Amino acid sequence: QVQLVESGGGSVQAGGSLRLSCAASGYTYNTKCMGWFRQAPGKEREAVARISNGGGSTNYADSVKGRFTISQDNAKNTVYLQMNSLKPEDTAMYYCAADQGGGGFRWGVCRFGTWGQGTQVTVSS
Repeated sequence: QVQLVESGGGSVQAGGSLRLSCAASGYTYNTKCMGWFRQAPGKEREAVARISNGGGSTNYADSVKGRFTISQDNAKNTVYLQMNSLKPEDTAMYYCAADQGGGGFRWGVCRFGTWGQGTQVTVSS
């Protein structure tokens, strides 16, 4: 099973940018999709962006389209989330997740069953 470690969170003013990273280690060869999710206090987990293995297909939540970009570097086993034009409503704990063929949170054709520990993003107005 793959292990996921997120980094890059922090505090930023509205309109600013952050880039989150998700480093994968362990058995990564059966990974079908990678994704970013977020959860704010008192709210349900929200899917943010996903990318198919190989990067051929990406999908975004409507709330982040045009502002966030997901990408991956297969040589480094790392997935990134570039977040631009950040808004206070983007404040949340951000989680990286992987679909390795088992069950889990379903988004489109992906089922995310492996999760990282999260990284906090705080956007002030």
